[in-house]
Amino acid sequence: MSDAFDLKDPLKRRYRRFGTALACLVYAFMLVPSLIVIPVSFGTQHEVRFPPREFSFELYQIFFSSAAWTGPLLQSLKVACLTTILALATAVPAAYGIVRHDFPGKKAITLLLMSPLVIPAIVMALGLYLYFSYIRLTGSTLALVLGHTIYVTPFVIVMVAAGVQKLDPNLEFGATLMGAGRYRMFATVVLPQLAPSIMAGGLFAFLISFDEVVISWFLVSATTTTLPVKMYSSIQWEISPVIAAVSTMLTVLSLVVCMLTAALQRSGRGQ
Repeated sequence: MSDAFDLKDPLKRRYRRFGTALACLVYAFMLVPSLIVIPVSFGTQHEVRFPPREFSFELYQIFFSSAAWTGPLLQSLKVACLTTILALATAVPAAYGIVRHDFPGKKAITLLLMSPLVIPAIVMALGLYLYFSYIRLTGSTLALVLGHTIYVTPFVIVMVAAGVQKLDPNLEFGATLMGAGRYRMFATVVLPQLAPSIMAGGLFAFLISFDEVVISWFLVSATTTTLPVKMYSSIQWEISPVIAAVSTMLTVLSLVVCMLTAALQRSGRGQ
């Protein structure tokens, strides 16, 4: 190998250090706003200040004692749970069919299922609003669940499809030879092996739905407001320090879900 590609070359080491430093700066730029919010959330309700003058849990107490905040929180949890169930019910068979079978219109159907990944969220939100308004569904929990399901399903399909690609088709073929029907083979052979991918996809779907604000903004009503929409509207009309506590809890939730998803994916690779 030539000296130009030698890892010990001083110039190459310098470029690698520069790249590492640049990457660290970019990550720091992305993380610092979230990290600043955390100490602010332990301040008081009288001001938004970094660092806070005194340490307290006052903002968290206000959040959990106020129906104006706990109502949207419960609504977000309900919508996210229902969305996760529907997304998994749609994505798991869809991912298996796309990976394992060839059928007429496969490319078109795959493109249709994946289209929410490339369509801007604002465009999708407007389309859903117009359609649900036409059928008089706007403002309902059902509209939120259906809108979120359409949005998150492609992400779940991608994660489950990656798991399907790692499955040994000989196991499915062997189960069929032993007399198992298609549905029994899927339930007893495929699903147990896909469990890590399915759980990871479900966690990811829950997180996306829980944090979603653009589609929710178009579809909510006064009685179905979700937590992210409540946060956004609060920022518009007032700067409440409680938002710092909510942001901290959402950040912690995101970190926990990401770590669980990574752990599930690692366990899936170890099978």
